[in-house]
Amino acid sequence: MDFKARHLSQLHGSQPFDFTETALALFRFQAEHNPVYRSYLQQFGKNTQKVSRLEEIPFLPIEFFKSHEVKTGDFEPEATFYSSGTTQMSRSQHLVASLDWYTQTTQRIFETFYGPLTGYVVLALLPSYLEQGGSSLVAMVDFFVKQSGQEEEGFYLRNHGQLLQTIKAVQQKGKKVLLIGVSYALLDWADELQGREDFSNVTIMETGGMKGRRREMIREELHDYLKRGFGMEAIHSEYGMTELLSQAYSMGDGLFHPGYTMRVLLRDLNDPFDIRPDMRSGGINVIDLANVDSCAFIETKDIGRMHQDGTFEVLGRFDNSDIRGCNLLIA
Repeated sequence: MDFKARHLSQLHGSQPFDFTETALALFRFQAEHNPVYRSYLQQFGKNTQKVSRLEEIPFLPIEFFKSHEVKTGDFEPEATFYSSGTTQMSRSQHLVASLDWYTQTTQRIFETFYGPLTGYVVLALLPSYLEQGGSSLVAMVDFFVKQSGQEEEGFYLRNHGQLLQTIKAVQQKGKKVLLIGVSYALLDWADELQGREDFSNVTIMETGGMKGRRREMIREELHDYLKRGFGMEAIHSEYGMTELLSQAYSMGDGLFHPGYTMRVLLRDLNDPFDIRPDMRSGGINVIDLANVDSCAFIETKDIGRMHQDGTFEVLGRFDNSDIRGCNLLIA
């Protein structure tokens, strides 16, 4: 059995695995078989065989997904995921060798936190993602809709009235609703509702993203606004991105719990190679063991705060100075 087969079998096997040991093995494999990552490591003269701790791993800046084909090994992608953007040139691309591997991983992570998908009617308010195409989020939600076994339509653009009718019909059946929405679309609908409708038995999950449609908000402000508009006590969140195949979830308290294939480390805001386990706030680096065919070690543009139990908060982005300044004051 080759390395990839062993790795995938380990992640989806019934036995627990050692995250650090698995990540270090994957690091050495990708350092050899991923041309972009190998070239990046060579720029620093990194001896990969001497790396013995996760904090010693150099993380690939996420911008490389915009300018290079980040691939481990030689394969024809079954799917290509694109980030949101105004032009094709400004969108990151993630070449995915197996769509089944992605969807099965997302299902396993989701059900770890929320239980079987068959217990939900999954609805989605993701207009910009649907319109641009190539979204990993749309692929995930589409799979969730199919796995739920529901009869109801899953995706809605801006037809809020039809979406509300669907939610009411599901409520009358006594079933649970999972509504997944991009932030600006949920805010637009919250403006219309003003807390006048009953959203009991509904879990609302925002996925981030203003896409230039609304002013940026810190997550606490966003959730307070949505809770008022929908008359909810809590808003849930999903943390994922085009360049990752794993997700983290926040179940209403603002703390993200990484999936079993994900771990978050923090780096110094001014020194990307200063990664320490005792760091309280800093830039978010993600280890995604599901990213066996691209790069599992991603330096994101997000800023976060870590907690001792492995949960984390997302405080803002490097490319949004107003949000960053506000959150660093909090930190």
